Amino acid sequence: MSLRMRLQPEAIGSGMTSQRVRDRLVERLRENGIGDERVLNAIRTVPRHLFVDEALATRAYEDTALPIGHGQTISQPWVVAKMTEALLSASPAKVLEIGTGSGYQAAVLAALGLEVHTVERIGELLRTARKRFRQLGMNVRSKHDDGRIGWPENGPFDAIIVTAAAPALVEALTEQLAPGGTLIAPVGGAASQSLLRLDKDADGKVSQQVLAPVVFVPLLSGMVD
Repeated sequence: MSLRMRLQPEAIGSGMTSQRVRDRLVERLRENGIGDERVLNAIRTVPRHLFVDEALATRAYEDTALPIGHGQTISQPWVVAKMTEALLSASPAKVLEIGTGSGYQAAVLAALGLEVHTVERIGELLRTARKRFRQLGMNVRSKHDDGRIGWPENGPFDAIIVTAAAPALVEALTEQLAPGGTLIAPVGGAASQSLLRLDKDADGKVSQQVLAPVVFVPLLSGMVD
């Protein structure tokens, strides 16, 4: 699978954002159990330093979450890789992301050639993410709305990925999952969260498994400009 993006000089990076530093991150992810080479190649190629504030660019290829403002974070690369790997196992074509944030997770999915639809409740974050998608030549469909509602008019989706934690799986989202589809979401409260994989079979019956313990910001309702 060829990665689909347009790289400008600033996306290529230098010093602490150089290819060598990115390669080190990829090796760390591989050592920590990420085995899908498509995912590792996307992490290697998508310029994470363009998805954080310039002051944090030198830390972009550390395997850690970083603040992006509004009380939100760009997820740890291992978590992005783990969620993407789990999602790809369903061989999706059309994916819904809940919680655009910086846009990094959506960019990784788009680089893999998937049709990405993403919803963000914080207008300023979404406007910045859209600029990044355009800069990289990515055709990501995005919407400023309450993520807990999903995007029913564009569904159903082969896969849904949720980048904020709710106390339980949101029924409106599982309803927008196509038969044979997979939903990846963190579930739990501030003290304890688990990354869950939910699979819906051809008859609409769902099963779920726990993938890993995680820490995410909470999935909130409503919208902010």
